[in-house]
Amino acid sequence: WDLTGKALGLPVCQLLGGACREEIPAYVSGLPVEGLQEKVDLALSWKDQGFRAIKLHIGYGMEEDLRIMTALRKALGPDFKLMMDAHWNYTAAQAVKLARKLEALEVEFLECPLNPEDLNGYAELAAAVDIPVALGESDRTHWQFKDIFDKQSCDIAQPDIGRCGITEMMRIADLAELYGRPVAPHLSVGQAGCIAATLHCDAAMYNFYGMQEYQPSIAPVANEFLTRPIVCENGYLRLPEGPGLGIEFEEDKIRYHSVEGGTACE
Repeated sequence: WDLTGKALGLPVCQLLGGACREEIPAYVSGLPVEGLQEKVDLALSWKDQGFRAIKLHIGYGMEEDLRIMTALRKALGPDFKLMMDAHWNYTAAQAVKLARKLEALEVEFLECPLNPEDLNGYAELAAAVDIPVALGESDRTHWQFKDIFDKQSCDIAQPDIGRCGITEMMRIADLAELYGRPVAPHLSVGQAGCIAATLHCDAAMYNFYGMQEYQPSIAPVANEFLTRPIVCENGYLRLPEGPGLGIEFEEDKIRYHSVEGGTACE
């Protein structure tokens, strides 16, 4: 996709049908500090920088998870969006109990509380609670997502472009639209190419969820190897400009961190 765009002088989002948006709302993914007050303080600092949504990476047990989410809701106010990624730490029955308590905190979605293979458990959860259930980061094909949609195992689809690629991402999005599901692409430790590709799909996707996961600890590392950085300001990710994915790598910096022959990295 990148090479084709560069050959034609077109950005990838145009090859995918055209951009519906050039600035993409971002949510902060994770508050990687110890202690409840430290988490609250970090969340407030992101709010001061223009972000209006945060996803917590928790799963410490129901009581602790609820304690953290309650403190954040109190500190950030009712208009700030909160999501929760439980990292496969609960059973279906436990997740139902947790989700019902999260509903009172107006949590936007509950991500991956069960093992990713437990589609029947996810279907039970999604049917039992009002809070949307998000699923799909570990899956690679639209056939896998068809199973998820057929079993009504999620409310929000979360394919990861680092696993499925641009072509399959858009197939998944088209399939999700048929089932009436929005797509919120997962974006974790992927570097610059992965981030840029995700943003181009976000821009072209008709049923985009409306917020893109943003990893503050990963973005500076990714940008270190680019001639022009991928920009996130005031809570928005900016679509990289230019043909293809709109990014160019600093090859000298890549060489500096590599060993001839690719046998090791320093």
